[in-house]
Amino acid sequence: MALTIPECPPSLKSIQHYLKTAAEHDNRDLVVAYWCRLHALQVGLKITPKKSAEETKVLMALMDWLEEIKKANQDNDAITNDVAAQAHLENYALKLFLYADKQDREQNFGTNVVKAFYTAGMIYDVLTTFGELTDEAMQNRKYAKWKAAYIHNCLKNGETPIPGPMPTDDDETSENPSNSEPTASASDQNQYIPPEVNPPADNPPPIVPTNFNSSLPDPNAVNKLPPVPYTPDPNPGGFVPYDPSAQPQEPTPSYGDLNSTQAQLTPEQITKAQKYCKWASSALNYDDIKTAISNLQNALQLLQTGRDPA
Repeated sequence: MALTIPECPPSLKSIQHYLKTAAEHDNRDLVVAYWCRLHALQVGLKITPKKSAEETKVLMALMDWLEEIKKANQDNDAITNDVAAQAHLENYALKLFLYADKQDREQNFGTNVVKAFYTAGMIYDVLTTFGELTDEAMQNRKYAKWKAAYIHNCLKNGETPIPGPMPTDDDETSENPSNSEPTASASDQNQYIPPEVNPPADNPPPIVPTNFNSSLPDPNAVNKLPPVPYTPDPNPGGFVPYDPSAQPQEPTPSYGDLNSTQAQLTPEQITKAQKYCKWASSALNYDDIKTAISNLQNALQLLQTGRDPA
């Protein structure tokens, strides 16, 4: 569905960043485009209690588009289900962030890196739709927005950016930007860091031009991006490693004996169990093991007991 919305009035200027990010993903990733516009709508609805005619036209156009896209993509869990959507956006934002950070540390400065950092910061904003960000995501968002503004200003002023986190007064640097604060000495702060590094409570986007000539890197291009780091749970699901010296024990299933009589299920319950399995599969696509296990356990409990744990 083509989206045609009127020009945003000055009062809705803060949502233009999300709308532009959405437009850039209409043909690249519809899930990203959908949730960027939904976030823009939510932010726009909170700006003023009484909407002007111009504001109402913009917001109504967004509502109509979101409704049509959701109807047309009922089989896309990343649009219809919050858990799958959150996993999709977290994975996308992290891949963009890791791509930009790798290029930055290798001193491959350019508008592609600026835009990757900038877009990652925007998508971390969108993730607040699902609740508070994790500490890691908050640090990544802050660092990405700061780096986008910093590198852009350096290139604009003909200066060479400093790769990685800005050195502190003790000349200490961190090897992991997601666990570091983008701090600098007083003189460096005045010269490089824009005021958007420490935004006010409403967290408006940093003032970074978005009319880049280069295209946004594809975070799904395996040959361009590093894989998302994943540390497996050493004991997933509470399973005990096999020990040949230990005495054999009878297994204790979490939800009763798998060989016991199954519950009599209604068609609605069977459909819900299928959805749990779908959500688990979707979570595995983004290495979200915890969510996959949780959904599989929910499906198992529903199939065995007839009780929906949700």
